[in-house]
Amino acid sequence: MPSPRVTLIVAVAKNGVIGRDNALIWRLRSDLRRFRALTMGKPVVMGRKTWDSIGRPLPGRRVIVLTRDPAWEAPGTEAAAGWDEALRLAGDAEEVMVAGGAEIYALALPHAHRIHLTEVDAAPEGDARFPPLPASFREVAAEAHPAGPEDEHGFRFVTLVRQPGHDTCERGKPSHNSGCGDGTPGPSQKP
Repeated sequence: MPSPRVTLIVAVAKNGVIGRDNALIWRLRSDLRRFRALTMGKPVVMGRKTWDSIGRPLPGRRVIVLTRDPAWEAPGTEAAAGWDEALRLAGDAEEVMVAGGAEIYALALPHAHRIHLTEVDAAPEGDARFPPLPASFREVAAEAHPAGPEDEHGFRFVTLVRQPGHDTCERGKPSHNSGCGDGTPGPSQKP
């Protein structure tokens, strides 16, 4: 069975911050609506801390929670001990959405085909950061939005796609631009 396409969905401040104290730092209703629209009907993979910050099932989506605790369970979720298990739980889905947090983004980034990025026009203090983007991703769409009654900061919705010739990791096979998140160096990395 082929692996599903991996898409990251994330809101990132100008300084790379994505959260503080296991919570979002801004109020952007437009971003929450976009998150819902882009993830609806798809499996959503997230870490246990991200799940704790949401605290409830996401209607219309299968939630797969990556956790190191083999006894962990929560209503409306499926638990996975690792990346391969999360993809296996996603079954025959064409696309899996990765919703964070920082450790999960770092784990999934070498496998990602696409990133739905919200660039937040703010630079707050925070303790969670999005990993550096590989040069293999190119912007294919962008839409700017000013701050307003529902959005405390201006922001841009950006779609990034991995360019041809920069393979993603496929179940332990190396990527051309980075390691595969499983300790396997990519061809451009020294072992």
